[in-house]
Amino acid sequence: MIQIRKSKDRGHANHGWLEAKHSFSFADYYDPDHMGFRVLRVINEDKVKGGQGFGTHPHRDMEIVTYLLSGALEHKDSMGTGAVIQPGELQYMSAGSGVLHSEFNHSKTETAHLLQIWLLPNIKGASPAYDQRHFSATEKMGKLKLVVSPDGADGSIRIRQDTRIYASILPVGKETSLKLGKDRHAWIQVARGNISVNGKSLEAGDGAAISDETQLEIKATDSESELLVFDLP
Repeated sequence: MIQIRKSKDRGHANHGWLEAKHSFSFADYYDPDHMGFRVLRVINEDKVKGGQGFGTHPHRDMEIVTYLLSGALEHKDSMGTGAVIQPGELQYMSAGSGVLHSEFNHSKTETAHLLQIWLLPNIKGASPAYDQRHFSATEKMGKLKLVVSPDGADGSIRIRQDTRIYASILPVGKETSLKLGKDRHAWIQVARGNISVNGKSLEAGDGAAISDETQLEIKATDSESELLVFDLP
């Protein structure tokens, strides 16, 4: 079963400095039919204007993954971390028992475009943690590259949840596939381009909640496409 979440149906907020689209209920956007999917709680597509950003704020007991599409994002937190995230990089912050952080567009002029993802952790009250990795376009080209996992397999970032996240860039007409284990579910988020998933069409900004499928067949249809695939418990 594949249920498509169309881009146009997402929550939308425009704060001037920030344009945000919410796949699931978030902040002032509330939709009881879209509170998350399995352990996936948030997928926000954010566009942050130059010189702007999120001031210092707290998080607790949440696994937070940020995927940069363009621009650069500057991060600071109460663990002492200071970093700039570039396109192709994945940032991971486990809020654990509690952390304060801020995120600002590193550029004064260029817009930063990103996906921010929150997952429920499988343990509460753990010590906060941070990681950041670069995954090149070559590593993702034409295939599913494992970027997040519960065990750090294949150079992926290790998180506190039984979830695997794959990133992919597919040239037009290129296909890739993923086998899902028993009682596993999936979410696909299209960052750019157009794809088909088991024959169903998705465009940029679309997501798909997938259950009771054993195999995902993914193909870029009309343009080069970039996407994330979540293998979820």
